[in-house]
Amino acid sequence: MKQKPHTAEEYIKTKVLTATPTQLQLMLYDGAIRFCEQARPAVENKEVEKSYGLISRAEKIVMELCNSMRDEFAPETCANMRRLYIFCYDRLVEANLKKELQPLDEALKVLRHMRQTWLMLMDKERREKAEQADSADQPGDAESQSSEWADQQVGAKINFEG
Repeated sequence: MKQKPHTAEEYIKTKVLTATPTQLQLMLYDGAIRFCEQARPAVENKEVEKSYGLISRAEKIVMELCNSMRDEFAPETCANMRRLYIFCYDRLVEANLKKELQPLDEALKVLRHMRQTWLMLMDKERREKAEQADSADQPGDAESQSSEWADQQVGAKINFEG
């Protein structure tokens, strides 16, 4: 049974509105990768309009990732990631203009790697939160634990809000 289009749109809207910032970042990676993968056969089959639309959507996502960097938390990391996003964007533009697979595949390779790295960061964040919860259950100096927890939260923001 097919879902009604508005029901699927409502589901996606709810998913986006309830996602954490780290989940939103992952969703953007997933979208860019999905559009690139869908564009491959369109490029191969010389479906100009279809490939243009799909690659353009991937380009927009990559630009959003690039422009949403928050330099105040980790300027050097943000600068490095921005260079990767710009590389991907440039490769996608070339793929779109020339209708070639090589630049598309180069962008796709980097995006997949960045997505995998993001998953590892999400896993690290999850483990750190679990450790914090475990240590909060342990008796000890409450002020010291509170300070350590705050330091870890600031570190998490530096690692994950870029």
